[in-house]
Amino acid sequence: MNKSYFQRVTEQTPTMFWINNPTRNQADMAIAHGALGCTNNPSYTQKMLDHPEEKQFAWEMLDEAIQESANDWEAAEVFQRKMVKPVAEKFIPLFEKSEMQHGYVSIQGDPINEDDPEVIIRDAFANRKISPNICCKIPTTISGIQAIEVLVEEEIPINATEIFGVSQFIRICETYQRVSKKSGKKPMFYISHIAGIYDDYMHNYVKENDVQISKDVLHQAGLIVSRKVYNMMIERDYPCVFIGGGARGLHHFTEMVGAKACITINWEGTADKLIEQNPYVVYRVFNSPPQKVVDELMEKIPDFRRGYLDDGLEPEEFEHFGPVQLFRSMFIGSWKRVLGIIQERRKFLAQ
Repeated sequence: MNKSYFQRVTEQTPTMFWINNPTRNQADMAIAHGALGCTNNPSYTQKMLDHPEEKQFAWEMLDEAIQESANDWEAAEVFQRKMVKPVAEKFIPLFEKSEMQHGYVSIQGDPINEDDPEVIIRDAFANRKISPNICCKIPTTISGIQAIEVLVEEEIPINATEIFGVSQFIRICETYQRVSKKSGKKPMFYISHIAGIYDDYMHNYVKENDVQISKDVLHQAGLIVSRKVYNMMIERDYPCVFIGGGARGLHHFTEMVGAKACITINWEGTADKLIEQNPYVVYRVFNSPPQKVVDELMEKIPDFRRGYLDDGLEPEEFEHFGPVQLFRSMFIGSWKRVLGIIQERRKFLAQ
């Protein structure tokens, strides 16, 4: 039998295919093609309410969440857990077979209050009750770093997300190392660099400011930082697993092949296209960009410089960094929309 692209990637390289925000059916298909994990973000519930294949189930879970919750904010969180649970259960056999090395399903809760470490910690404890293979996505901001200090000591699996700058990556890894050494606890620790959203932000900046830069140079921005983070992780022997996230094109997967890393992609428009195209499996992660490409990006795009340099951002700047704000705004918009739906639905159910 001919093996699919992702099956061959898994067989021939250390690169791991993860699926992002899947429906239950997409999770099944991804696992059949070799997916080793799954990510979900705060937009997940809104996407499922709108998805033609999943909307009926999502609305049923929404009504249950409303009836079980005292207020709309609580209902939004309960609803998210109800939607993630059946997906997490699909990965349990892989989680158990691999002795907890694979099969993690990550979840990131309320994005509106993620500047409060107590909210992040509370959500993490609640989300861990969904399934044994739940990994808690925590923003790499001041509040997230404070939360992670607590969660490491509690041995809660962590996916440090919203990483766009090298300085964010360094800070979160050193925090994990310090707390782990002090506590003796070593929970699973993923770090997610969001190359695709980084690219979206760079393209927006270039367009809005009429920056004269080659599209070929601009195309490489996110992956240049991803590769730097990945190589630094290996060189410094940081105790984490790299996740490449926020894919906006097939290249965000194919250009990282060869890395001992998890690359998370959507099924529709990315995973399905790669299965259809069935490209050759080629190690590309070690293709370093010419220095002149890096120099041009650093000269013409200030936030590329801030993201690329080891000391480009101070911790107090993490949550205000342009790409972080762009990413977070997407989550907040989706979460607010679900809150609005819950408010209206609660009125309807009370009639």
